[in-house]
Amino acid sequence: MTDPARRERGKELMRDVYGWDFEPTKAFERQTVDHLFGEIWDQGKLSVRDRRLVLIGLAAGSGLEDVAALQLDAAVEQGELDADDLRYLVVFLAHYAGWPRAAKLNSEVEALLARREKAAAAAAAAEQP
Repeated sequence: MTDPARRERGKELMRDVYGWDFEPTKAFERQTVDHLFGEIWDQGKLSVRDRRLVLIGLAAGSGLEDVAALQLDAAVEQGELDADDLRYLVVFLAHYAGWPRAAKLNSEVEALLARREKAAAAAAAAEQP
């Protein structure tokens, strides 16, 4: 059983971290919202951005480029990082995580930036009369 306040706090933190609403329906999802976000992300004094940077470094260093890419995309969407920051992080992490892992992360970063640029161009074209 879960505490309703913890569930709501977890959902609120997920919105802060990812920018979208989420209603858990499965056991793993409930644990993610209630425990990971409702308790773990809710503790301490680190900002969401600080926690995200730690997570990006850990993910990149562990070869989890998809996890890092999800965090990088959310960081850009939330206004925490920009394209220059992403590219800097790749170079910075290369020195600690290794060049092969940084190369994979760089591919994720460049794909993310290309998607965002394409979406921005499409939105601008749609606004034209």
